[in-house]
Amino acid sequence: MSNTSSLDVAVIRKDFPILDRMVNGKPLVYFDNAATSQTPKQVIDAIVDYYSSYNANIHRGVHTLSQEATDKYEQARLKIQRHFNAAKPHEIIFTSGTTHSINLVANGFSSLLQKGDELIVSAMEHHSNIVPWQMLCERTGAMLKVIPMSEKGELIMDEYRKLLSDKTKMVFCNHVSNALGTVNPIKEIIEAAHNVGAAVLIDGAQAAPHIQADVQELDVDFYTVSAHKMCGPTGVGILYGKEEWLHKLPPYQGGGEMIAEVTFEKTTYADLPHKFEAGTPNICGGIAFGAAIDYMNAIGIDVIAAYENELLVYATEQLLSIEGLRIYGTSENKTSVISFNIESIHPYDIGSILDKLGIAVRTGHHCAQPIMDFYKIPGTVRASFNFYNTKEEIDAMVEGVKRAKAMLQ
Repeated sequence: MSNTSSLDVAVIRKDFPILDRMVNGKPLVYFDNAATSQTPKQVIDAIVDYYSSYNANIHRGVHTLSQEATDKYEQARLKIQRHFNAAKPHEIIFTSGTTHSINLVANGFSSLLQKGDELIVSAMEHHSNIVPWQMLCERTGAMLKVIPMSEKGELIMDEYRKLLSDKTKMVFCNHVSNALGTVNPIKEIIEAAHNVGAAVLIDGAQAAPHIQADVQELDVDFYTVSAHKMCGPTGVGILYGKEEWLHKLPPYQGGGEMIAEVTFEKTTYADLPHKFEAGTPNICGGIAFGAAIDYMNAIGIDVIAAYENELLVYATEQLLSIEGLRIYGTSENKTSVISFNIESIHPYDIGSILDKLGIAVRTGHHCAQPIMDFYKIPGTVRASFNFYNTKEEIDAMVEGVKRAKAMLQ
């Protein structure tokens, strides 16, 4: 089956060694991209090159290897700054990923909130953008309010506006739902929050592989991303923060690198971004993240998004041809994620059968249990597509789902 997109998927697939492997005697079909994407040779080569050629600690040595590692690491920061259009390099803080980034901000707000202040979260958040704020409310006495969602899996914006008041200090929501694929109207959310003086954190982990966010155009205060969703390695990500907000927040961790001067009487902290980067970072991960950004930009985020939408439309049509199958998250504005169930069949059972056929999907509540509670289901089967996937692979999945249905009903 031919692809109408300008993307040459056959060539792209050659960049991903793992796509050649067999699973249970079948060619791997990898549809768990919303959990983590696969890694191209170009990024793997950057990792090997670091450990083979210039492995050293950064910012601390005058010797050649340290200087080379420092230069590569800071070049990666610049690549990420340009990709997200941050105003300044030091507004990009390297972290271990989106969860770390959110916790960094939530911890910082402990000193900025008081009893009676209000925080607003959306109903479709990943647990990592719920639990840190609940913990913050327990520490400060602030209250957590929730933007409700519709049956289609869209935020009810009229209700959001009713929640806003001069008591609102922070609003946080995802750019794209990991469970439903819904693209949220974050520009509208940000503007409304700013109108009452509230700060906004956007979880961009699921959006970054499909949408090139311009943090200045969005006027967002904080934006978080994980490298492993963007063809990069696990264990590294970034927090973008407006300079003014990063100056307001206290350091998240104490240790080396984040200090200017230490005595037993007093410690003064380093300037941004080092204030929030205590200890030896994931140097190789940061450099590889830069390589992943280069790789995706060489293809083009818009080209990637167009092709993935093609896959989404095709897979939606094919899956809905199966009697009794229901898709959760039917917003017209969504990324290449399909969550579905078949009548009374448990999603785990479908996922297990698909795995026997070499097809990797995610089953469960996808760390978004409130969404599953809303639909009164234990979880879903989630198929999430990336630009190295094909319509032929979707056909294999659809046949696998049909086979699972015949076996389980």
